[in-house]
Amino acid sequence: MKPWIFPSFVIALLCACHGGDKGNHGRSMDPPATEAWLWQDQVSAAKLVAEPLAPQPVGGLVVTSGRVTFDDLKVAHVMSPVTGRVIRIEAQPGQRVKKGDTLVTIDSPDVGSAFSDVEKAQADFISAEKDFRRQKELFDVHAGSQRDLEAAQGNYSKAKAELQRAKKKAQLLRSGGAKAGTQSYTLRAPIGGEVIARNVNPGTEVQGQYSGGTVIELFTIGELDTVWVMADLFEMDLGRVRQGTECLVKCVAYPGRVFKGVADWVSDTLDPATRTAKVRCRLDNADRALKPEMYATAALAVDRQQTLAIPRSAILHLGDQTMVFIELGKAPDGRLRFERRPVSVNEELGGDYLPVVRGIAAGEKVITGGAILLSAMF
Repeated sequence: MKPWIFPSFVIALLCACHGGDKGNHGRSMDPPATEAWLWQDQVSAAKLVAEPLAPQPVGGLVVTSGRVTFDDLKVAHVMSPVTGRVIRIEAQPGQRVKKGDTLVTIDSPDVGSAFSDVEKAQADFISAEKDFRRQKELFDVHAGSQRDLEAAQGNYSKAKAELQRAKKKAQLLRSGGAKAGTQSYTLRAPIGGEVIARNVNPGTEVQGQYSGGTVIELFTIGELDTVWVMADLFEMDLGRVRQGTECLVKCVAYPGRVFKGVADWVSDTLDPATRTAKVRCRLDNADRALKPEMYATAALAVDRQQTLAIPRSAILHLGDQTMVFIELGKAPDGRLRFERRPVSVNEELGGDYLPVVRGIAAGEKVITGGAILLSAMF
């Protein structure tokens, strides 16, 4: 339609509604301020469509927001157990690695200290063990005191515990390829997958997980063939979404694409601040299109409800009011009467029809097509 046609047509309708078309339709009356009266040919020209209000299947979708995350069983956040300096990097972003493959080599004083601690603890344990045996023998022949025996036994227990601790730490470092007499530690991949991110460069000083300092994640290794979408579910929808519910996901990066998945977990608790529960949707991502931390819109398929509802096309938002137009029948002069009426509908449900809360009764005729033209007459 050309830009000048719409205003001209509205002006013509306005004139007709206020008695400007008496020559063609006989004597006309002035409609009330809350109504618009049109002749039948004007209704046809405006292409007004009226439908009686009746029960309709509504809902069917719960639409909410969420974000894409890793499947936490297929991702590893790799940090260094030792403090030291990076001397060589073997794994690059995008590279696929197997479990046990070398990621980075670190020159660390912790390695030498750990093996030294084992030898020191071993010597202390042997000394404490001999002293304990000697004190026990003296006590048995009544040549030593109970106090000396208990002190020797305590020192023996402490030395034994310290030796076990030192051995466990050395065993942990040996799993990384560390050897006695060296300071080199090889950090290996804990799982197989793709190197998603690398946050370290040669020469970087890193803190160990057990050093008490600020620990950084050196590598992120994971699989993106399956991802999760963690979405927020409002309390009012909590009873409608169940495990196994179909989930349709859209992202701003791919406006014309819908990703299909399944909701495989619904939280049993609500966030006290947002009053929402988490729902987890599992999606296949073979082409790696979905990336962790992407924002997403999730539509969850739920059972449809049969209730009084009107089409979305009938709704007009005028300021802060929600309006519809109702066909009231014929005026005394034969024109059709249309009333603008405020209504309350539930616009949070997905679908083409919206449940009516109040403002319209069953059977009343609602204008579902051409309502925008009627709104210009008020």
